[in-house]
Amino acid sequence: MLDRLEEVGLIDDAAYAEMLVRTRHSERGLARRAISQELRRRGVDVETSSVALEQVDDDSEADAAREIARRRLARTVGLDRDVRVRRVVGALARKGHSPGRAFEVVKQLLDDEAVTGELDS
Repeated sequence: MLDRLEEVGLIDDAAYAEMLVRTRHSERGLARRAISQELRRRGVDVETSSVALEQVDDDSEADAAREIARRRLARTVGLDRDVRVRRVVGALARKGHSPGRAFEVVKQLLDDEAVTGELDS
């Protein structure tokens, strides 16, 4: 039965994986690592996942991290800098972004805020 469904195109793991990668990255800002884990939990094989994850490049992942950090920092104005860093880095980590990228993005945004008085847009 499954073979027949695949044959007529009703079951397509590659298309499913590509759609999941696209939506999770653009709508939720998830990094490739988090998306890869979700694909694995949903039973998509490693090869299919790898091909689908190629649509997310380093630049778009960094942009997503910056946007998440900007929104989270806006909610924490008035708190101690260390508290803000911890909260935003934690939020980025939960989205699958690496600690290095998370700290880099948060530091840059906080430095920009200190100079201009507002988060860059």
